[in-house]
Amino acid sequence: MREIEVNLTLRFKMPESGLNVNGVIMGLRNANARISFALLEALFSAVEERTIEQMVDEYPGRYVHNGYQSKERELRTSLGPFRYRLAQMYDKIEQKTVVPLRASGFLPKHRQYTEESTEAGIGSVVHLSYRWSSKEMARIREQAPPASASTLYRRLREFAQQKCSWTDMRKVPYRFLMVDGTGVRLQGYRGTNLGKGEMRWALASLGEKESFELVGFWIDESWKEIKKDLETRIDYKRLEVLFSDGGPGIEEAFLEEGMFHQRCVLHGKRDFSYILYADGFKKAEQAPLKEKLEAIPVFHFNQARLEQLSPEDLPKVKTLFEKTQQGFQEMIELLNPERYPKARVYIENLSQNVATFFSWWLERKTWIPLNTNAVESAFSQVKNRIWSVGKRWSDKGLLNWLQVTMNKIFRLQMWKELWSQYMSLNPEFHLTTIRAIWRWC
Repeated sequence: MREIEVNLTLRFKMPESGLNVNGVIMGLRNANARISFALLEALFSAVEERTIEQMVDEYPGRYVHNGYQSKERELRTSLGPFRYRLAQMYDKIEQKTVVPLRASGFLPKHRQYTEESTEAGIGSVVHLSYRWSSKEMARIREQAPPASASTLYRRLREFAQQKCSWTDMRKVPYRFLMVDGTGVRLQGYRGTNLGKGEMRWALASLGEKESFELVGFWIDESWKEIKKDLETRIDYKRLEVLFSDGGPGIEEAFLEEGMFHQRCVLHGKRDFSYILYADGFKKAEQAPLKEKLEAIPVFHFNQARLEQLSPEDLPKVKTLFEKTQQGFQEMIELLNPERYPKARVYIENLSQNVATFFSWWLERKTWIPLNTNAVESAFSQVKNRIWSVGKRWSDKGLLNWLQVTMNKIFRLQMWKELWSQYMSLNPEFHLTTIRAIWRWC
């Protein structure tokens, strides 16, 4: 086993005054990827050079240097993409070009990790991480003892209430409203298990092709109470379309006269299996009915396909809309109310608002979202963090945590500015240049 020495030269830009420890830590954190990639590039270069020397020594006259590959190869790492141009050797016997780092096994011979491919494979992701020794961890704990649970809670509460409170949104001309929710385990006084509750949220949008913005979240509140709260903070009378998964009580609570309801197409198709199961039908017995439902045109659309349709496609859209209505009517007639009581009611309700995007386009020649994908991916992050951070939550603790987390995910620019102010990170401390020199010991 050999040792390698890598000397790093780092140059930082430091302000004359106003710099604090938080600014230094943030500057180092931002420079972490560049420093790691400089080290990685030095190690690549060292291993590559040594591999070439070994190939030449072991097979004299067989290999000659053949420059570098024309394109940089990319490794997707936890710190971002790392790019490197691989050296090449020409094999006179095999009469082909050889990449030393692949031939040595340092890099996999498969090319899934390169920029030409999007498929994951062996070696496609490189995780760069640092592990502290037990002695180092002990020294860190001595220098900076951890805050108590009560102190952390107090700091979180103060930060959430002072820095992440809701602004007045009544002057914002929102037209679309989207609501959703998920289950969460709650606790009461001294950790008493209160069972499962509901975490719910609402987002609003200015209209077609506009993003959805977070306008509120609640813990164990009814949809009717949530609607009342929203009416005090946004101009509810401007809303034209409600987007939801069609959960119980949503339509009754939020729909006003003149508003449309767009049920999520994906939820509508997926939830049909649960309804059939509630009627007593297992997977094998559900297959014919599920195939019948999936044949309805409305379930074969996505946003990208909708955007390809133009006003010239009016006859085509009308036909698809009519076939959708006909398909639902056939489903309703097929579902005997005595045998499928829940499924029949479900399809009747679904047929009324899952194809709202068709009628909206026929009237206004613009497309609205046909599902709730606008928030599903972002809220999956929130839900995962909830389950990983704590098994059970108090109402107030979870609300404070959500206040901070939601702003971080949905208002990224605001979050960066807010964090800079809170941590007094101005003026900034940052890395300007970096140089790595290596040698084998």
